[in-house]
Amino acid sequence: MKKVFITLLSMTMVGTAIAGTNDVSNDFKAGGKPIATIFTDFKYSMYDGKQNAAFEISRAYLGYAYDFSKDFSAKVVFDITTSNTGTYPSAYSAYVKNAFAEYSKGMVKVDFGMIGTSTFSFSEKTWGKRYLMKSFMDQNGYGSSADLGVGLTLQLDKKLSIDAQVLNGEGYQKVQSDSVVKLALGLTYQPVKNLYVRLYTDFMKKNETQNTLAAMVAYKGQKLTLAGEFNYQKNNKMIKNHDLTGLSFWGSYAITDKAGVFARMDNLTSKKDWNGTKDGQTYVAGVEFNPVKGIMVAPNVQVTHPSADNTKTTTNLMVNCSYNF
Repeated sequence: MKKVFITLLSMTMVGTAIAGTNDVSNDFKAGGKPIATIFTDFKYSMYDGKQNAAFEISRAYLGYAYDFSKDFSAKVVFDITTSNTGTYPSAYSAYVKNAFAEYSKGMVKVDFGMIGTSTFSFSEKTWGKRYLMKSFMDQNGYGSSADLGVGLTLQLDKKLSIDAQVLNGEGYQKVQSDSVVKLALGLTYQPVKNLYVRLYTDFMKKNETQNTLAAMVAYKGQKLTLAGEFNYQKNNKMIKNHDLTGLSFWGSYAITDKAGVFARMDNLTSKKDWNGTKDGQTYVAGVEFNPVKGIMVAPNVQVTHPSADNTKTTTNLMVNCSYNF
């Protein structure tokens, strides 16, 4: 693993050299700004003839971003989320989600520290509605959105970029101290205007080898977005025969600058049904409003239909909100 890390570090140094020396601009002023994002919702849940209504602040991201120069920056972000365990199930837990330095110039971007992972970052960005539902791989435990490690992205031209990461592999909520690392490689290609293709794979091994393969195609126009992805993971969490296979399709249409509609369908299956009631289909549809900059409101319906025998469908009537300032 040390050779792999040295190889990626060498790629980083070469990429930095390609980008050229750091030009100091007299008109640049170092500075930063606070980061604050809050997710809140109202949920009316119906399951097996029972109903439950609740208001919730599901998540808050608080942090600070600072630019040292045009090329060097740093960011720290705390993830404050509800806890479903312990004596007080409504209590909140705080984690350091991001704490990294970044070099970005020309075709090269390098991140080091607690960085955002590339596992599903592109699909989450294309989905664009993290405040009401995670992207498919995040929702179903394929990996974490942030982890300790180093990442390199090369924008080879306007249409093609590649990214590589060496990560701890356990995510930002469970920082490990063993020698197991995750190696990740991705490619993003834009063959024509508004059409994107994303390929991704990662690998990590302890007693068993976990391997992820993902492919995504997306059309993202000024008003219309359509996307679909296939995701396969062998030996989820490095447990033998705990394989996952999933499909996700979604679309959105901007009716005006302030309002749009969206829909999504997910399907998850596991090898020999080891995943139990988590396997099945999820359907989401709703309307999204953007009354002012930084505020999103989305009344929507979320239906979960487990594929396991003797399980019932759950229907949630939701109003999700996001505040970004």
